[in-house]
Amino acid sequence: MKEAKKLAATEKFCGVPKLKVFLLALSFAYLAKTMSGGYMNSMLTQIERRFNISASLVGIINGSFETGNLLVIVFVSYIGAKLHRPRIIALGCTVMSFACLLIALPHFLMERYQYETSLLLEENSSSMCLINQSQSPTHMEKQSAECEQKSGSLMWVLVLVGNIMRGIGESPIVPLGISYVEDFSKAENSPFYIGCLQTATVLGPFLGFMLGSYCAQLYVDLGFADIAEVTITLTDARWVGAWWLGILICGSVNLLAAIPFYFLPKSLPKEGQTNDTQLLSKRNASVLEERGEVQDKHKMNEITKDFIPYLRSLFYNPVYMLFICITVLQFSAFIGMITFMPKYVEQQYGKSASQAIFLIGVYNLPVICIGYFLGGYLMKKFKINTNQAANIAFWISLIEYLIFFAAYFTVCDNSPVAGLTVSYEGKEQVSYMEKTLLSDCNSDCDCSIKVWDPVCGQNGITYVSPCLAGCKASDGKYTVFENCTCIAASGFSSGNVSAVLGQCDKDANCDMMLHYFLILTIVCSFIFSLGAIPGYMVLIRSLKPEEKSFGVGIHVLASRIFAGIPSPIYFGALIDTTCLKWGSLSCGGKGACRMYDIVTYRWLYLGLQAILRGVSYIPCVLILLHLKKQLKSSQEKTLKSVPMAMEDIEEQND
Repeated sequence: MKEAKKLAATEKFCGVPKLKVFLLALSFAYLAKTMSGGYMNSMLTQIERRFNISASLVGIINGSFETGNLLVIVFVSYIGAKLHRPRIIALGCTVMSFACLLIALPHFLMERYQYETSLLLEENSSSMCLINQSQSPTHMEKQSAECEQKSGSLMWVLVLVGNIMRGIGESPIVPLGISYVEDFSKAENSPFYIGCLQTATVLGPFLGFMLGSYCAQLYVDLGFADIAEVTITLTDARWVGAWWLGILICGSVNLLAAIPFYFLPKSLPKEGQTNDTQLLSKRNASVLEERGEVQDKHKMNEITKDFIPYLRSLFYNPVYMLFICITVLQFSAFIGMITFMPKYVEQQYGKSASQAIFLIGVYNLPVICIGYFLGGYLMKKFKINTNQAANIAFWISLIEYLIFFAAYFTVCDNSPVAGLTVSYEGKEQVSYMEKTLLSDCNSDCDCSIKVWDPVCGQNGITYVSPCLAGCKASDGKYTVFENCTCIAASGFSSGNVSAVLGQCDKDANCDMMLHYFLILTIVCSFIFSLGAIPGYMVLIRSLKPEEKSFGVGIHVLASRIFAGIPSPIYFGALIDTTCLKWGSLSCGGKGACRMYDIVTYRWLYLGLQAILRGVSYIPCVLILLHLKKQLKSSQEKTLKSVPMAMEDIEEQND
């Protein structure tokens, strides 16, 4: 009796069952890892501008996280399940913390940020139309020599390596955490617990996006640059926020998340067992642990002897394999969407990076959290079986998919930019050629067509630079430019025509369209998240108990290889094809894109998501048919077994 009481005490921490403590610690680990992931996604545009790289290269950086997972996920999922799972999770959180530190390191190694401006390109000039005067060969040679001495141009590689390490550290948290909960919780409580974990995976990105929104408002060289001397605004395509600050905060949170797991046990009694049952299980576990200490000394092939049989069993599991196909397609669409959604809101609706990140976080993530929690609760409340869960997930997802197409109507037109989206006379025309930036009104100005230093004319048209606007005078502070011949040539006549620094604002109709778009995303996010937990339980329940950890790991592995890594790359490459004006490096090379053709951008960005998700419903239907056939077969066997059992009873009575 005393031993039973002692056992009950050791299975609790401060009066709380250790399974609940583990669930709480795992929820915080989920929050920490997804917070850093959400923050990184929100800062991709800032990283693109800071390192002056293309969207496709940003996609490679984003996909490097999945590469890190790919390197270790199979071994961690299989071998980790046989070792001390909480401590392996703790090690993973610690690795993620140091990875965040490595990602932020380039900021402290690089020189201060110098945004692209015509004032820097034209030495001792005011960036205006200076007839028959161009850059001297001496200046160009000097600039080229300075470029060769710069060492910060490849610093983005450190961000890439840090993101790979972050992926390595994240790999044990999901498969080992879920298998630990599944092993020691009641079957009816498992969906609710997993729903709580999924809720944490939404709260994390919410905090990450809020942190990203705040950091995007702060100038990148916070504390080192005089903000009064910065002539660009938050909505400018050259603005770079303090991207490095938030990642350091995320690293600290991951380090805190690691601490509780170092004090949790390797195994626990099954939830709901009585003290006597727990005592027997404890004794059996002690015997097994003693045997395990001897077996742990054996070679590696003793641990991995079941690897091939498990793998074969998973490949011959039709529900599991079809679910992987669904995940790859849906995950590809989701990753591509979330990676470039801040950029989409910036370009489509003319918002700053900070505003775009804030709006995405506030409007989408809380309702996803509610949907996950409600989905898990309903699974527990009504004790929904696998066949019912599959049907619920399918129809909910299909309804959300059909509503998604309304996004094609919440659109804005291209901003009028002379030589890119309109002619210098004001007629609509989209041009991907730089030579269209030159016109008769600025032909005598010897302007550079590489620079992006936009000004907004009185006629409502944006010009790529004061020089290309034909402006010949300024107010001395280079914020207002006067005597602009190209503005006058567009048919605008109001005496002394002028332009102000910065791009013209979007049409007022865009704000209304943005509200419609955000309402649409709220509805879609809630509906989709409501069916996520029932869908995920189809995967979990299609696996045998001994295969769960390994099966979840292979599922994650497949999603990393076929979705997480390639999706942001080809989404980024397609978005790059819609670039109308590339920025220029100080060395003369191509930098980050400054302006996109938002009509083509919209069709590619939304269209690719629609295609990927549409194809995913083919394996969905196949799973429903297989489960229906399986259920029918099971019912027939039950009906046959009842008469046979009655006959056996009668024979025994005789």
